[in-house]
Amino acid sequence: MMSVFDYIEPVFRPPSEGRSLILQVTNGCSWNNCTFCDMYTQPQKKFRAKKEEEILEEIKEAAQLGPRFEKVFLADGDAMVLSSRKLITILEAVQQYLPWVKRVGAYCLPRNIRKKSVEELQQMRELGLGILYVGAESGDDEVLGFINKGETYQSTLDALLKIKQAGIKSSVMILNGMGGVKYSEQHARNSALLMNEAQPDYLSTLVVSYPLGDERVKQGFNGEYQLPDQMQLFSELRLLINTLELKGTVFRSDHASNYLPLKGNLGADKAAMLAQLDDAMDGRIALRQEWQRGL
Repeated sequence: MMSVFDYIEPVFRPPSEGRSLILQVTNGCSWNNCTFCDMYTQPQKKFRAKKEEEILEEIKEAAQLGPRFEKVFLADGDAMVLSSRKLITILEAVQQYLPWVKRVGAYCLPRNIRKKSVEELQQMRELGLGILYVGAESGDDEVLGFINKGETYQSTLDALLKIKQAGIKSSVMILNGMGGVKYSEQHARNSALLMNEAQPDYLSTLVVSYPLGDERVKQGFNGEYQLPDQMQLFSELRLLINTLELKGTVFRSDHASNYLPLKGNLGADKAAMLAQLDDAMDGRIALRQEWQRGL
């Protein structure tokens, strides 16, 4: 992660943005009510949109670095909450002062696409916005309600289809274990059905974890949440992949939280991935130990 500014820490970005210039256009998350997420709960991470003049000045400062980076990531949790006018102004400045940048990316809550027209998104794409990272978490409306996501199967699908229509790539995250033991099957099945309708460019999974404790999650599930064990997580992931009918989505399940790294193209590599999962469940593949599952 390239740093030239005084960031309000912590700053998060997708693994694929590891060599990007991080431009913190907002601080925190405008929703910040998901019970499973502790990313922006610290007092200094209270949501605030950075002033436009500050952002433009930082872009000019970054220009002094020269072409040491090819991508820009707009942080924090949901830069797309900014108005289309402000986003277009930022992208125009990136294009003007950082002409070597090949792609701009950002996290995106589905709700933030609702008020943006396809034409506005197309204009952003023409100005370099190449990918949006959408944390769907689940495609099951019951689970989404329990975790207070503020989204539904349909609202997430509508956003992903609008992003696709604008010609912007989408990278979607599903959380393995988010439904707990009780809702595991419906979580996996409905998440797969959502992805089948959306046909995202990228899909990844990571195992949900609660470094600060799971009390908020349990309250959301009326006290009946239980994190699946290793074999239950594998069974859920197998159901998800087996139910997926994707035509050309790049799939990654290689985040450090996963016991078994999986990657390939769905559907070309679907059978091979299912075979890997079967081998893992039967003990024929060495898995990551707990100490190796850094987050």
